[in-house]
Amino acid sequence: MLRFSRFAVRWRSRARARAWRGELHLIPDVPSPGLGASHTLIVSTPSSYRTGERRYPVLYMQDGQNLFDPRTSFAGDWGLTTALSWASRRGIEPIVVGIYNAGKARFDEYSPFVEPGTGGGAGDRYLEFLLTTVKPLVDERFRTAPGRETTGIAGSSLGGLISLYAFFRRDAVFGFAGALSPSLWFGNEAIFDVVARSPRPAGRIYLDIGLREGERHLMLARTMRDLLIARGFEPRRTLRYVEDRDGAHREADWGRRFRKALPFLVRP
Repeated sequence: MLRFSRFAVRWRSRARARAWRGELHLIPDVPSPGLGASHTLIVSTPSSYRTGERRYPVLYMQDGQNLFDPRTSFAGDWGLTTALSWASRRGIEPIVVGIYNAGKARFDEYSPFVEPGTGGGAGDRYLEFLLTTVKPLVDERFRTAPGRETTGIAGSSLGGLISLYAFFRRDAVFGFAGALSPSLWFGNEAIFDVVARSPRPAGRIYLDIGLREGERHLMLARTMRDLLIARGFEPRRTLRYVEDRDGAHREADWGRRFRKALPFLVRP
């Protein structure tokens, strides 16, 4: 039986604690037989969730251990409660589901493509786990609005790559996607062929890059932006593209940018 717990965000500063009044729920050891592993989920519900019967849009996010808690993160956390506070003031209150990555297997799970000498190739199996195990579990335990228009996916780096891939290859499920500093280079840049050849899904995409991440990554992000526009996505309406002058490839910058990405992706 899966265990379920609710816990307080005691490690946050007093300012953040006053600003964000939602709750975090931890679901450990969710089995994923197709991947030969189990994953922990961290689920954020907004303050209004405690009363009423309202159903909420859901955003599934990769690297769940990096979103809320600096003690479990790789190199500092996103400070996601700040982004949720900003969105709440604008009437946007999603349920956020963070899926913990699988450590060394992260390269495999977050890419359907193989990068020689690095890994990859299990991305489709990871998405099957998300769609056949994680989403049904979340829809059963929480008051979600489970339809496509109210279901999104987001992540950074390889997590951004798999999120962009999922938007095009699992378009019956996801109506919006956030790709922050996505690893567009992975697998010999195979994501470009996927975006070019897949049926164009309806919905919204947020794409960004930090200018301190290097010329190659900036060039690839601009090329993806241009490809998305060529596919019919409209800047500022169905596509938001951001270049962060001071941005590096790190959690703190992704969390800072996500404050403005979230209201674009999840609309009231």
